[in-house]
Amino acid sequence: MPTIFSKIVAGEIPADIVYQDERVTAFKDIHPLAPVHILIIPNKEIATVDDVSPEDEATLGHLFVVAKEVARKLGIAESGYRLIINCKGDGGQEVFHLHLHLLGGKKLGSMLAKS
Repeated sequence: MPTIFSKIVAGEIPADIVYQDERVTAFKDIHPLAPVHILIIPNKEIATVDDVSPEDEATLGHLFVVAKEVARKLGIAESGYRLIINCKGDGGQEVFHLHLHLLGGKKLGSMLAKS
């Protein structure tokens, strides 16, 4: 069954797309956690990091190249940004279509709350 992200790639669900090519799509998160919060996804459905195969290497590398380009385009490259990939339930993954969060536009603080 297609994910909500696959439906965005196919143009079936509207999104504020900031970048798209034959391998990846980047769009604004509808519940941003920072002034800039972009989701970058492979157009091919890959459920989690655990489902990545060797044939996905070029596409996953391309996610990072696109992240750099989008960060520059949105003016956060110089000040810095964070890239996050969550994996499965305990890792905080909510949509089971691999996605890279690009966050920036403010000082982001530490990665995890200290216990």
